[in-house]
Amino acid sequence: MEIFGYSLETIYLIGLIVGGCLVFIYILLSDILEGMFEFLSGGIFNPTLVLSFIAILSAAGYILEISTSIHSLVIFIISLVLSGILVTLLNLFILIPLSSAESSLVYTDDDLKGRVGKVIISIPDDGYGEVVISGKGGTISKSAKSFEDQPIPEGTEVLVIDIKNGVVFVSVHDQVNFKA
Repeated sequence: MEIFGYSLETIYLIGLIVGGCLVFIYILLSDILEGMFEFLSGGIFNPTLVLSFIAILSAAGYILEISTSIHSLVIFIISLVLSGILVTLLNLFILIPLSSAESSLVYTDDDLKGRVGKVIISIPDDGYGEVVISGKGGTISKSAKSFEDQPIPEGTEVLVIDIKNGVVFVSVHDQVNFKA
């Protein structure tokens, strides 16, 4: 069967090549393109899904056209259904979880205030030591200075009081058990 003077295999192959190239370009330039077309991304139109749909539809159609003797209309319907299923699975199991897991491991100095850490290098009364602060995002090691200018030995639990120029000012953490 031919459309516009081209065989269906050629049309599917061109669709596959163009769709695949556009997916690759979109992956490389997605941040720029999402900013330019932000008004489209809020609705049904998701460029990743549309381009993936075109690429999968073309690939399935091309493979079925060259390997089977099924009627071209049936091949097109099978390719539509297959690409619809695969793009839906791609969206549900990859794109949606990735977009909701976009939280960053970046922290600000204000995020460290009030956190409890442990001294790994003793802090002299007028000098600097080192503190390790553990959290959900991992372990952070920071230079530390005593808030009260008192020495703090290694292994002591400390409370971060303030941060200036990347140095945490800490105080010994008193663990008081409150009973109701």
